[in-house]
Amino acid sequence: MTDQPAPSAAQMPTDPSSSPAAPASAPPEQPAPAPPRSFLRRWQWVIAGLAIVTAIVVVLAPLASPDPDGLEAVAKQQGWLGAAQDAIHGIFPGYSIPGLDGASGTIVSGLIGVAIVFVAIVGLGWLLRRRTASRG
Repeated sequence: MTDQPAPSAAQMPTDPSSSPAAPASAPPEQPAPAPPRSFLRRWQWVIAGLAIVTAIVVVLAPLASPDPDGLEAVAKQQGWLGAAQDAIHGIFPGYSIPGLDGASGTIVSGLIGVAIVFVAIVGLGWLLRRRTASRG
């Protein structure tokens, strides 16, 4: 009798007939579903975009020119500025909030405008996604 160690599992020959084989008709394994993403992970680009736009409004709104825009300047030169009528939808006359003077009124009206556009775009996206989900 010799003192040789027993062969390890890696050294043992494998017999294909002894190993359990998957049936030929078995479907391929499906990948596990991805875990749900957190709110910040889903909306990180939206939050970053809103932060950038807010910074732009806060920094640049006080620098807006008090001079009339091109159409208003031409109307004044031609003499028909007095015939102009206020728009019915004039929510923020002169790009400011009544009661807030100077740059603060312009900043607040700019931020409200950003919020209105954001809500409109998110609402439109929600409607379109809901519509395409009901089709498919």
